Amino acid sequence: MRSAEQRAEGAGPFTTRLTWRPPGGGTAVWESRPARRRGVIAVREPGARGSSHASADRVSLSRLRRLNTVAATAFVIGGALFAVGAGIAQFGSGDALTSASVYFAGGLFFNTGGYVSLLQAVNAPRHVPGGEGRLVTRGWRWWSYEPTRVDWLSAFVLFAGTLVFAVDLVESFREGLNAHQVNRRIWAPDVIGCVLFLISGHLGFVEICHGRGPCLRCRGLGWWIVAVNQVGSVLFMVSALAAYTHPATDTLVNAGIANWGTLLGAVAFSVGGVLQLCEHP
Repeated sequence: MRSAEQRAEGAGPFTTRLTWRPPGGGTAVWESRPARRRGVIAVREPGARGSSHASADRVSLSRLRRLNTVAATAFVIGGALFAVGAGIAQFGSGDALTSASVYFAGGLFFNTGGYVSLLQAVNAPRHVPGGEGRLVTRGWRWWSYEPTRVDWLSAFVLFAGTLVFAVDLVESFREGLNAHQVNRRIWAPDVIGCVLFLISGHLGFVEICHGRGPCLRCRGLGWWIVAVNQVGSVLFMVSALAAYTHPATDTLVNAGIANWGTLLGAVAFSVGGVLQLCEHP
């Protein structure tokens, strides 16, 4: 006997929550983020007041634990290095090479965190439609193409943003650039990377809120992680806009805002990484 699916929720082509009645009675609820990050499905037995959790197998849980630790640690370190780089730019000797070197090192950790976040989505245990609330482990994959899954799309856009940031971090080592070259090679990729980060954060809210628009879920650790990271993305965008170079004067719109925006945004990503360490199976 197969279970009957009761309700699918989400936004557009994305399904972020499924509720159905298993053959033995009660209800089972699959949600995208808890299944992907923690490897669990909420199950309520017949007559029970509260819910328990059906977990994925040990292989999946061990895999999720390792990936979560690597991704979270990478964002903690990457954010810390970005904050140090911004601090050097704001309070240091003004040596652009030193600041650029620290930013570049932080960017490598952001690249790592972005790709491992994508691996989390690619290798997450999958729900079996019509099953009794089971999550099935698939073989390890280094890549997939699943744009109709909001978790995959959010992670992919985040990773793409870290790669675009890498472009302006490399270009920042170039010397003798005029204002137009700086804006085209450094500032434009910076803005594009910030936009991609904001889109990724928005998709993260879509996943958590199940397509119901902005929601407030202060009791949910996943919501706090997405919210803190989105604050960091907003601050990065403010920093990027303030870092535009006036062609007539070769000066930034506001160097102080650019440095402080980067510093505070980086701290937000480090805090998000610390919170993510707690969101384990």
